[in-house]
Amino acid sequence: MDNKKIKFGLSKKTILSIVILSLLICTTTCFVGYYQYKNTIEKLYNENGYVTGDLILNNIDHEKVEQYTKTWKEDEYYNVLKTYLDDTVESSNAKYIYIIVPNSDGTMRYVYDSSGMNIGDTEPISKYVDGIMEIYNTGVQNRSHYFVRKSEKYGSLTSSIIPIYNNDGETVALLFVDVAMELIRSTLHKFIIKTILISFILMTVLCYLCYAYINSTVIIPINIIDSSLKDFYKNNKEVTNNLKEIKTNDELQVLSNSIISMEKSVINYIDEITNITAEKERIGAELNVATKIQENMLPSDFPPFPERKEFDIFASMTPAKEVGGDFYDFFMIDDNKVGIVMADVSGKGIPAALFMAISKIIIKNRVRMGVLSPAEVLSKVNNQLCENNKVEMFVTVWLGILDINTGIITAANAGHEYPIVKREGKYELLKDKHGFVLAGMENIKYTDYEIKLNKGDSLFVYTDGVTEATNANNELFGIDRIVDALNENIDGDCKKMVSSVHESIDEFVGDTPQFDDITMLCLDYYGGTLA
Repeated sequence: MDNKKIKFGLSKKTILSIVILSLLICTTTCFVGYYQYKNTIEKLYNENGYVTGDLILNNIDHEKVEQYTKTWKEDEYYNVLKTYLDDTVESSNAKYIYIIVPNSDGTMRYVYDSSGMNIGDTEPISKYVDGIMEIYNTGVQNRSHYFVRKSEKYGSLTSSIIPIYNNDGETVALLFVDVAMELIRSTLHKFIIKTILISFILMTVLCYLCYAYINSTVIIPINIIDSSLKDFYKNNKEVTNNLKEIKTNDELQVLSNSIISMEKSVINYIDEITNITAEKERIGAELNVATKIQENMLPSDFPPFPERKEFDIFASMTPAKEVGGDFYDFFMIDDNKVGIVMADVSGKGIPAALFMAISKIIIKNRVRMGVLSPAEVLSKVNNQLCENNKVEMFVTVWLGILDINTGIITAANAGHEYPIVKREGKYELLKDKHGFVLAGMENIKYTDYEIKLNKGDSLFVYTDGVTEATNANNELFGIDRIVDALNENIDGDCKKMVSSVHESIDEFVGDTPQFDDITMLCLDYYGGTLA
C-alpha cells in the first residue's frame, strides 16, 4: 500500500487502542467501585441507624411505651420522651425517628413521630408491610437487611427497624430510624467524582507510558523495517544497514536479522540469475547456430534433382529440441545410383547432434566411394564409430542404394524401423532383416537385401519419433496409422505423402508436447530405362 493511501496508521491505531482499553478499564473500575461502595455505604448508614436505635432503647422506658400503645394518650413522661427523641434526630444522621404499632390491615399507628404525626394517628404502611409485620410478630430483627422505601411525602429513605420489648419480652412497638437516601447518594457522588478524576489521571499517565513503550519497541522498529525494505526495493544491490539499529531482543529483532539474511540471499540470487541469464543467452545463441548448421547439413532443396525424371524425393525433420539426433540424406553416387539414408541417434540435444554429424559424414563418404554394398558400408562405419565412443552413444540406420535404371534398391538395416513400400497402388510394411545398431559393438556383420520398385511405386522410411508420437491418453501413433495415412492419399506425390503423415500425427497428439524427433523421407519411382 502506498504511504499516501494510509489515513489511519499504526501509531494512531495504537493510541486509539490504548485509549479505548484504558476507558474500558476506567469505566469498569468506576462501575465496580461504585456498586461496591454503594452497598458498603448503605450498610454503614443502616448500621448507624441500628446503633442510634440501640442507644434510644437504652434511654427510654419500655413500660411507658407499652402504656401508650394501649391508652394512646400523652402524659408528663411523653413530653420527656418526645424531647429526647427530637434532640436525637437533630444530633444524628437520622432523617426521621418514630415509634409505631403495625396493624394487620396494613396500617400503622404512631406512638411517636419526629415528622409531626400525633400519638394515635394512623397511616398506611409502606410496601414492606409483610417484612414489618414479621419483625413485629416474631420480635426478631435482621440487622444485615434494611428497607429502602420511597414516597412523595417522605422521599427516599433507608429504615433500620428495632423491636421494643416489655418486661415480659413481648414486642409492644417498633422503633424506626430512617436515613435519607440523598445523604447516601451525596456521599456516593463525591466518591465517584474522585474515582473518575483519579482514574482519568492514571489513564492519561498509562496511555502515555504504554504508547511510549509500544512506539519504541514496536512502531519505530516496524517503520525502520518498512523504510529498509523500500530502500532495498529501489536499490537491491546493497544490504540496508539501518536494520542493525533494531535491538529489541524479541521477534522484531529476529525479523530484522532474517530480512538482512534475505537481502543478502536476494543479492546473491540476482547475481546468479544475471550470470545464468547471460549464460543462457550465450547457449541460446550457440543453439541457434547449431540449429542452422544442422539444417544446412540436411538436404532441403526440393525437388533435389529436377533434371532427373526417373524419381523424386522429399524429406522433413522436426526436432524435439533446438537440435536433434535424427538425420536423413540422399545423394547421387554416380549417374545411375542414388544413396538414401535414414538414421536416429540415441539421445537428444547437442551431444546427439554432434554424433549425428559425425555419423552422417562417415556414412556418406563410405557410400560415395561406390565400391561397397550397404551392408559393407555399415560394417565399416560401425567400427569407426566404436573407436573412442566413451559417451556410449549409438545410431540406428537404414541405408539403401537405388539403381535408377532397374528400380532395384539394395539395402541394409542397422536396428532401424521397417521401411514401407508402395506396390500396385498400396502401401505395405516391409519387414526386412535387422542388424545391430551402429557404435554398439565392433566387428558386426550386416546383411544386404533388395527391394524391387516398379514404375509408380514408392518407398517411405522414417524414425521411431513417428511411431512413438503419443497423445494425451498415452497412446502411440504406431505403424498402422502411418500406413493408413499413406493409403488415404495414395495418389499423392512424395511431398504430399510426408505432409499427410505429419498432419495425421498432429491431429493424433493434439496439444501433447513432442518428446522425440520426427523424421520422414519418401521416394517416388517413375521408372528407368531397364525397369
